[in-house]
Amino acid sequence: MSVKCYSNGAAQEVTGSNHIFEIDGRMFMVDCGAFQGKRKESDEKNRSFEIDHERVESVVLTHGHLDHCGLLPLLTKHGYKGNIYATPATRDIANLVMMDSARIQARDAEFLGKQASKKGEKFSWKPLYDENDCVAAANQIVSLSYNRKMYIAPDVQLEFFDAGHILGSAFANFTINPNPANPEKELRLLYTGDIGRKCKPIIRNPATNMPAPDYIFLESTYGNKLHDNHDFAMKELERIVREACQRKGKIIIPSFAIERAQELVFYLHLLTDKKKIPVVPIYVDSPMASNATSVFRVHPECYDESVNEAFLKHHKNPFGFNSLTYTTSVEDSKALNKKEGPMIIISADGMCEAGRVLYHLANDISNPRNTIMIVGYMAENTLGRRIFDGQKEVMILGDKYKVEAKVEKCNGFSAHADYSEMIEWLKESDTSRLKKIFLVHGETDQQEGFKEHLAEAGFNNVEIIEPEKEYILE
Repeated sequence: MSVKCYSNGAAQEVTGSNHIFEIDGRMFMVDCGAFQGKRKESDEKNRSFEIDHERVESVVLTHGHLDHCGLLPLLTKHGYKGNIYATPATRDIANLVMMDSARIQARDAEFLGKQASKKGEKFSWKPLYDENDCVAAANQIVSLSYNRKMYIAPDVQLEFFDAGHILGSAFANFTINPNPANPEKELRLLYTGDIGRKCKPIIRNPATNMPAPDYIFLESTYGNKLHDNHDFAMKELERIVREACQRKGKIIIPSFAIERAQELVFYLHLLTDKKKIPVVPIYVDSPMASNATSVFRVHPECYDESVNEAFLKHHKNPFGFNSLTYTTSVEDSKALNKKEGPMIIISADGMCEAGRVLYHLANDISNPRNTIMIVGYMAENTLGRRIFDGQKEVMILGDKYKVEAKVEKCNGFSAHADYSEMIEWLKESDTSRLKKIFLVHGETDQQEGFKEHLAEAGFNNVEIIEPEKEYILE
């Protein structure tokens, strides 16, 4: 049996997760994500996505973020007819994310077409896929719950374990054995996808009860950083809201519609109930966040005990309270720009590259009474990264704006584990068979730092996966 692996995306970078392992030439794909970042470069990478789909036996999806599922409609559009395995919640989240991506691309095509027409230029840019392609991809998703084993090929068994990152996120555990009667010959691969954190609300902690793997493909987004602890993050959120209310300003929070928006609502609900912050209007201005919240409501199998207690036993809704409004229509979204603060606006896209948050930033970023609150990872070359890095002037929707609003950075709400948390997770897991850790899904400086931290913790056989380089697994 010859097994090799390689990565076509999220190798020495954070987005575009796409990992392959081959058994005697048969391909198995883990994640099929879109590249994000600088628009032109990301678009070129996404358009160059090619794979011999006839050799792909199965696709496994770890979770529903765009950088993990965003090219599935392109894969199926190119001819892939096989199964896509995911947890039930990931199936629903990915369906939302893919459809939203298709709609954004359609709007972009319309906008760019009009711009070109005004200039008398030819316009040839087309969306990568449309909503029909998303429906086709969703029809190929086969649900597999946590801790249920399934053969996805005669010699490959898959089992999902809770990754604690977003609703439905999973570690994908593969057991490869051409002769099940001889378990000593089996090879075990563990792809982490993205690893969550113990302190997160709503969903459970990352699992540690997986069978001992031979190889771990480990994310490294924050491989060389430590997050603020949860209590400090809550105090910072309380401070930021109080100060903004005193200035009668708006707080604009760029947020991914999946998980982060629901978490922020949960935390703000908690602070309001405890009278730690004033009662202030809170708007979740994202149709997808509203839809995602509905998905949360129908997947209690992913909740931790505290949310199960409130939501199922006492019928309290952790995603809604009196001062909260979910905004879905364009008219209601535009109306927020005319309203006076104080108020909190949670709006997608999380990296400020698309969506309604761009219009709120354009309207509010030059007002010193306002606050831009950064609560998550910002990829290189994104507007969010430029704001995070402290640029005094930024381009938004083709126009220049001075950054006069106060920029607050609150990394305690990250959905990714930092290096200390990932090392703790490794130590709590069974690594008795571990031969090597491969680092994926991280920028080079984070991966190099993480490799040093892992060595200090006793994990010495660590390799940073290079794009498209093949590695033999024995």
